[in-house]
Amino acid sequence: MTTLGAGDLHLTGELVDALNCFLADRDETALGVVLDRVPKPVRMAAQQYLKDKCAPMLGAFTGFGPIDVVRPAVYFSDIDDELEEYLEGAYMIGLGIRMSNERGNDGDVDWVMQLLSDEVSVPASAEPRTWALPAEAKLLQTWTSTRLTGGIGPVRSALNVAEDASAQGRWVRIHTLLHSDRDVDFEGNGSSEFVVDVFDAPIPLQHLDE
Repeated sequence: MTTLGAGDLHLTGELVDALNCFLADRDETALGVVLDRVPKPVRMAAQQYLKDKCAPMLGAFTGFGPIDVVRPAVYFSDIDDELEEYLEGAYMIGLGIRMSNERGNDGDVDWVMQLLSDEVSVPASAEPRTWALPAEAKLLQTWTSTRLTGGIGPVRSALNVAEDASAQGRWVRIHTLLHSDRDVDFEGNGSSEFVVDVFDAPIPLQHLDE
């Protein structure tokens, strides 16, 4: 990848450790401290290699993610006032949201929510989605809060769509995103949107170990 000169060989161990730590936890600050101490060609080579060959694992997100999970899983037994208030609160302070329905062993349906450190942004021309579509289910319908025409807000409207689809036994996922008004990284111009994906698939069984 790159070569340290004779005068910088003492940094080899520190640089290797910093690179390994970055791949494990994506701590750019700690890596940056070490890269600032090595020669510029070495720094540039390391940064280019990481960009080209070591992209972060995207998990359930598309190439527009990922974002850190700050609240792994919160379970609600119904779409009710408590769930709506929780969702409204998270939305108002700018947290990203992922939510889906799952069926427990007793047959009851729960709603599982994850809160994220931020909303992922997508370019203007991109599909309104940051949660990668599952390979095992066919997408039946996508609703976004840009379709709002009445006085009901985006949270309640998204929940109404999700509740109706779930009542028909469909797998439903809700998430939020920032839709930019241009095809560059989000710069503060755009809209925060709710996206509801309804799948032509039964509600999946609950996985409490996630």
